[in-house]
Amino acid sequence: MHLQESGEMYLETIYILSKNNTNVRAVDVSEHMGYSKPSVSRAVGILKKAGYLTTDKNGYLILTDIGIEAAEKTYERHNTLKMLIMSLGVSEETASEDACKVEHVISDETFEAIKKYISNK
Repeated sequence: MHLQESGEMYLETIYILSKNNTNVRAVDVSEHMGYSKPSVSRAVGILKKAGYLTTDKNGYLILTDIGIEAAEKTYERHNTLKMLIMSLGVSEETASEDACKVEHVISDETFEAIKKYISNK
């Protein structure tokens, strides 16, 4: 299943939150993203059905292997693009916002070329 931008954002958020706290709840995602609890609940249901995450008996969100893979891919793209944009003299806040938009639509080929370019600098 191909993830939509919103699905990638949810997985990335769960991934980031889980780096700081192993127990991530839907309410944590809601607060972090500024979305309503029903919206997060709906997204969690869709991501669970697609196999990207599960919940344990306490309701904590757990990324599956494919969920981790998708989240790490989005997270890497965000950080790499942000770093590139900042190297052009753009503020960190603007670079982060722009990277968040681009990370979902950039091709694998272009992203790999950007990574190669950055590593050769």
